[in-house]
Amino acid sequence: MFVKDVQVQNQVGLHARPATFFIQKANEYKSSIWVEKDERRVNAKSLLGVLSLGIVGGTTIRIIADGADEEQAVGGLVKLVESGFTE
Repeated sequence: MFVKDVQVQNQVGLHARPATFFIQKANEYKSSIWVEKDERRVNAKSLLGVLSLGIVGGTTIRIIADGADEEQAVGGLVKLVESGFTE
């Protein structure tokens, strides 16, 4: 299991469009991936799950992955979040 905290950089947070980019990126990996905010954990590959967290700009989230490519998965998602969702 690999875990890393990251602060959401973009002002509006993980609303529909950035959340879609996040989920598409998560789906590139084989590992099981979760996003955690305030002790609530959801599947990072689920749009409804990610949106249900209500993540706004400036929020710190935890990205957790477990599987063959867990470090690459967390690293890739952290990089996406840090970029403000501009690939």
